[in-house]
Amino acid sequence: MLWLKALHIMAVIAWFAGLFYLPRLFVYHADAPVGSQLSETFKVMEYRLLTAIMTPAMLVVWITGPMLAYMMGAFSEPWLHIKLLLVFLLSGFQGALSRWQREFAADNNTHPARFYRIANEVPTLFLIAIVLLVVLKPF
Repeated sequence: MLWLKALHIMAVIAWFAGLFYLPRLFVYHADAPVGSQLSETFKVMEYRLLTAIMTPAMLVVWITGPMLAYMMGAFSEPWLHIKLLLVFLLSGFQGALSRWQREFAADNNTHPARFYRIANEVPTLFLIAIVLLVVLKPF
């Protein structure tokens, strides 16, 4: 079980690294002129981050997390239900990031940099809530 927990933690760290970084790339990409070399570089960076790091890490989180919960007998714990809801919503946020990445790739971004600056704070709020639930198990 410890190896599984270690794998889960590493996947969470990798996933959150991407969740923090991709919206920041969007902030800078939104200000890059369409068709510029800078814009094309951002497109490659965003695609690779999403497909090579974030999505695989998210999948590992979704595989190892429920396995750990089952092994710990935690499925009846209310804190876990809330955590799973938050992770589900965070997965939806990644879905939004994926959509925005495709819009940038098609030179069809409709949001200003400020929008992405605000979106960049979303993962931090989720991280705080999830860590507090896991460590404190308040319910």
